[in-house]
This record gives sequence, C-alpha cells and structure tokens, in this order.
Amino acid sequence: MDTIDKKNIALVAHDYKKKDLIEWALFNKGVLAGHSLFATEATGNLVEKELNLPVTKVKSGSMGGNQQIATKISEGEIDILIFFWDPLAQLPSDPEVMALLRIGMAWNIPVACNRATADFLVSSPLLNSSYQKQQPDYKAQGKENLSESFFSDTDENYGLLLTI
Repeated sequence: MDTIDKKNIALVAHDYKKKDLIEWALFNKGVLAGHSLFATEATGNLVEKELNLPVTKVKSGSMGGNQQIATKISEGEIDILIFFWDPLAQLPSDPEVMALLRIGMAWNIPVACNRATADFLVSSPLLNSSYQKQQPDYKAQGKENLSESFFSDTDENYGLLLTI
C-alpha cells in the first residue's frame, strides 16, 4: 500500500493532554498545513481555532470518535495517528484507547503517543514523500478475524468496540 506525499493525519488527545497537543501543533503548524488533518470533536475544534487550519472532525472520543478514527485507519483513510494520551490516568475510555492504538499497530501506520515521538514523525523526510507501507498478512498468520486475534473471549468490552 502506497501513501502519497500529502498525508492524512489524525490528532487525538485526552483532556489533560490537549494543551500539550495544541502547543506541539502550533510549533509544527507549517508542517501540518501541508497535510489533511482529522480529529475527534473537541481536539479538532481547538486545532482549528488555534492553528486556523481546516480539520475534518468526528465525534468526541468517548462518544464514538475513537472508533471512527480506528475505522478510518482500517479503511486506509488515515496515514498517521498522533494521540497524546495520559498514561497516568485511568479513564473510562481506556478500552477505546487500547482499541484505537491496536488498530494503528495492526494497519502498520506511524503512531505517536507523546511529543517526542510526534516530533520525530513530523521531522522525518518520509512525511513529505511517497512511502510503500507494508501491510501485515494476518491471513498467513491464521488471524483472519482481527477482533478475535486482538481480544480475548473474556474481554467483551474490547470485542464490542471493533464490531460497532
């Protein structure tokens, strides 16, 4: 699967990390302006306001937005996920967060969960060039059904998230 020069970048942040994401985005506004931005609702509204850049918004993360971003990743519509999440807070949305991160990993897209990794991603020469992304062959590994591969039978919350 080939990603083009202009990337579709998803921006997601927990409430306590939104300030960090906006500071990072302002610092990298020139880079981000050359790409298409997607975000959950509150994050997208902040990015649009602070950066004056267009953002395609989905629902808020806790109201299905994380799953919408995950769906866009699985459909090849998102090339990069920047998700500033709070690793020290236990939140009701933790199952959704893990599902989103797993989908990013499963579809082999770059995922940044903190400012340092996001800085490395946007400073890479690959950001502005075509890139031949290798898609894992889950069928060859006997994992045709990703929801069964990712989630145990005892964790119903995770399995439900991928079937919605």
